[in-house]
Amino acid sequence: DVQLQASGGGLVQAGGSLRLSCAASGFPFTNYDIGWFRQAPGKQREVISCIRTSDGRTYDADSAKGRFSISVDNTKRTVYLQMNSLKPEDTAFYYCAAKGSCEVPDVNFWGQGTLVTVSS
Repeated sequence: DVQLQASGGGLVQAGGSLRLSCAASGFPFTNYDIGWFRQAPGKQREVISCIRTSDGRTYDADSAKGRFSISVDNTKRTVYLQMNSLKPEDTAFYYCAAKGSCEVPDVNFWGQGTLVTVSS
């Protein structure tokens, strides 16, 4: 079965950091790119960052640039999202997903979300 297990969310104060992990199984990992998305209450889901697992090329949304960093460990089939200088507006469920390409919006497999809450 395809699984994308996101973890690492929690409660953090503004200015703090968290590292999210997305552990993948059940599909050929390096044939897919992995993206991180988030959805805040009452808002649409948005892409944060995406990484091409075959060569590590990254694609970052404006909201991620300068504070968030995506990385991959192919030996562990895991993608990470390091989030620094967190703000209350970063509060959301964060999801990882497998995509055929970071350059297209289509998602092949979704993982479950992990909740990030940033207190002011």
